[in-house]
Amino acid sequence: MALDVRVVSPDRVVFEGEASSIVAPAWDGRLGILSGHAPLVTLLGAGELNLDRPGGGSDSFHVAAGVLKVERDVVTVLTEYAADLPPEEIPAAAIVFAEDVVE
Repeated sequence: MALDVRVVSPDRVVFEGEASSIVAPAWDGRLGILSGHAPLVTLLGAGELNLDRPGGGSDSFHVAAGVLKVERDVVTVLTEYAADLPPEEIPAAAIVFAEDVVE
């Protein structure tokens, strides 16, 4: 079964379609998602978002800051930055330190 994925930046829908797996840069490390993943909401850091297609092939985007939500094989990525190249400057919201989250 495939994941229904939507990646949205402030100025456009970057990707909308199916993926068999996703690897995303969460605030505390890389996060892998497959069909049947438990519901989840996490903050995004900065890095490469990789999408493997069900029929083969893949897509990748550089993302920075935002949130990722998984619910019933639907993955929504709302990000401040998404493009083929890394940002020249990482948005401040993408730089999260564990001490700030624990407090």
